[in-house]
Amino acid sequence: MYEQEIPGDAAHERVLSIVVPCYNEEESIPLFYRETRKAANELRQRLRVQVEYVFVDDGSTDSTLDILKKLRAQDKQVHYVSFSRNFGKESALYAGLRAANGDFVATLDADLQDPPSLLPR
Repeated sequence: MYEQEIPGDAAHERVLSIVVPCYNEEESIPLFYRETRKAANELRQRLRVQVEYVFVDDGSTDSTLDILKKLRAQDKQVHYVSFSRNFGKESALYAGLRAANGDFVATLDADLQDPPSLLPR
């Protein structure tokens, strides 16, 4: 059996960083955020895990960046990185992983391909 010590103790709440690469996701981000907040609330209540969001705008040509800025203004757990042009999903993931501050990291697509409801499980 494999065992590993998990960071965190009674004095330190653990943090899960959710890294989200985005390219022209203006329609998906509000629903993604709403659904992910539900999972984050469950994580906070059941496991004492805080959640930070690290969105990476991969050079979107729609209003993705504006939406991310609005989310950041209302929720200080939302962070974003913005590329000047499209560099591709792998570069966006790498930038998000570099910007993440959590004890754990999950990567999710903004289009809800991976249901956020699975995070607390």
